[in-house]
Amino acid sequence: MAEQNAPIRVGLLGAGTVGSQTARLLVEQKDELAQRIGRPIELSGIACLDPEEVDFPWIDKSLLTSDTMSVVKNADIVVELIGGTGVARTFVLEAMNNGASVVTANKALLAKYGPELYKAAEDNDVDIYFEAAVGGAIPIVRPLRESLVGDQVKDMLGIVNGTTNYILDEMTTKGLDFDIALKDAQAKGYAEADPTGDIEGHDAANKAAIMATLGFHTNVGIDDVTVEGITHITADDIAAATAEGKVVKLLAVVSKDEHGVSARVYPALIRNEHPLASVRGSFNAVFVRAEYADDLMFYGRGAGGAPTASAVVGDIVTVARHIASGCTGPAIRMYNDYPIAPLSTSKAAFAVRFLIHDNPGVLAQISAVFAKNGVSINGVNQDLKPTLKDPGYDGEIQQLRLVTHMTDETTLRATVAEVCELDCVTGEPSIIRVLD
Repeated sequence: MAEQNAPIRVGLLGAGTVGSQTARLLVEQKDELAQRIGRPIELSGIACLDPEEVDFPWIDKSLLTSDTMSVVKNADIVVELIGGTGVARTFVLEAMNNGASVVTANKALLAKYGPELYKAAEDNDVDIYFEAAVGGAIPIVRPLRESLVGDQVKDMLGIVNGTTNYILDEMTTKGLDFDIALKDAQAKGYAEADPTGDIEGHDAANKAAIMATLGFHTNVGIDDVTVEGITHITADDIAAATAEGKVVKLLAVVSKDEHGVSARVYPALIRNEHPLASVRGSFNAVFVRAEYADDLMFYGRGAGGAPTASAVVGDIVTVARHIASGCTGPAIRMYNDYPIAPLSTSKAAFAVRFLIHDNPGVLAQISAVFAKNGVSINGVNQDLKPTLKDPGYDGEIQQLRLVTHMTDETTLRATVAEVCELDCVTGEPSIIRVLD
């Protein structure tokens, strides 16, 4: 631990997009940050795989090393930006056991090992801060840890993945198919070469686990999150939503009721009047409903080197102030032991799209299956025309879109599976929740 008035040493693990920008902010704002903290702050080391490949004008090459543990053991604040859940966990635990506080943007690490890390911080009387792990530059972690501790969070809806929001926005505004919108996102740097983690919802799922843990003070791990991506969303789904005055968004949804805590990621139809409907492009937002504060909205850039580094440096300053004052911030305590709510308790309205043979009586057959299973139909749309053929069938393929009343998801999916066994139904159905 740094002596009084001595520089507070910051060890940086990772010199990639976020790591390099974090170093830049620390170097370029060194004097002003010292004024804000009340103590000097300095980079004591930067760990990276190959120091020879790191070449930024603001980084002193003498600070670069491939010996990560040496950086960990010679810092008052260890900033973990290497990602993953393997060696990152080792270094974070070693830092805290060595008396250093930790700042991280590692959502996967927190979603998998959060309880262990939070306890290690409390046991060692150090801090662990991770604002950038959920919303990038959006301040959502601090409000949940501090601003709303006198309130009761009821639920949270978040657009927490910029890649998928950009893709869905392009599909909405330009009428693009999913594959074309994805390629456009990759060309513009909004999507990785392997976009699986984003488009299948896994990135958002890590963030949902963290949000649920902080919001409800109970352990919600990544394995507790139900995940559905956007790969099945078509231009026809988007067109139907637009005609109804709605948009499709990939949401991270966490809530608590008498059945327990629910953490889920799925595409949903939301009305144009909802605050989240106006979140465009790669921007992110989190909508919080609290018992007393009522509705709150946090909006901004959820990714990118500079925006994420801004949140990381904000955490560094907070922790440095604690060190300068000889204290730590509030511990993260999961004093509740809520169960994970079963999927069968999840109720919503659904928009279901089938590909059908355009024969007389098809709608009656499908409606009969829904009625038999107790799923009430609220609306029908037969105006969507797909441009495909079904081998062995000479007639026209029609799209039939049904919107249900509120029903539980287990029953809905069983009903859809039964409908798909009808001879008049072909291809894969599309199921999208309708947000109330």
